[in-house]
Amino acid sequence: MDFDFKAGSIALLVSMPHVGTDIPDDIAARLSPDALARPDTDWHLARLYGFLGEMGASTLAARWSRYVIDLNRPPEDTNLYPGLDTTGLCPVDTFANTALYQDGSEPDEHDVRGRLVRYWQPYHRQLRGEIDRLLALHGKVVLWDAHSIASRVPRFFQGRLPDLNFGSAQGTSCAPGLEQAVLKVAQAQDRFSVAVNGRFKGGYITRHYGQPDVNVHAIQLEMCQVLYMDESAPFAYRPEVAAEVQPLLRKLAEAAVGWVRA
Repeated sequence: MDFDFKAGSIALLVSMPHVGTDIPDDIAARLSPDALARPDTDWHLARLYGFLGEMGASTLAARWSRYVIDLNRPPEDTNLYPGLDTTGLCPVDTFANTALYQDGSEPDEHDVRGRLVRYWQPYHRQLRGEIDRLLALHGKVVLWDAHSIASRVPRFFQGRLPDLNFGSAQGTSCAPGLEQAVLKVAQAQDRFSVAVNGRFKGGYITRHYGQPDVNVHAIQLEMCQVLYMDESAPFAYRPEVAAEVQPLLRKLAEAAVGWVRA
């Protein structure tokens, strides 16, 4: 399978497009040693969000590494943050600006087209299908796009990133009520810092599928990895640290579901 999918019973679908670590052999043979360490993975998110099964939420987690193709980029590879540096649909460098590919081995247009069909489209077909299923069941659905990133990535932002970074495409990908319900929970605590539509406003999944006018409400959470894991190789999960943020993540998800049911 190209992803790990679990169908739920409530009107919440959590997408994890950057958790994948698998790289096909033919692509791996062209990559640099830096790339094979997979440093830009959204490590361990499925474990961190392990409570979703108990809640009855649907989950969709990628199998393939973002170095194969980035599932959260538009198929036409337009820049989601015009004027700012970002990685592309088929990245050629790491977040640290080191080359992903050995010299002369970068993907060409033919490679990109092939990867779109083979790796990108299956994930998005499943995502679209589950949104439609939940919409038919409940009349309204929340799509939560879950991400994590190192707390310091000078290429993309100065200093340390806030702990919890919510994106709603400047309020266009979900109803104001959903955003307010989630932020009310996030801002009621003072342990973790919170930002809304700051450096991270939501990627392709949030912007494309979030259509409040047809009752599909998408919101992205980009969180600092230091809240639950080691940010340096081998990128170990730290359960004792994760236990501090997991209750809040569950409350955030419950707030989203509560808004749907209200």
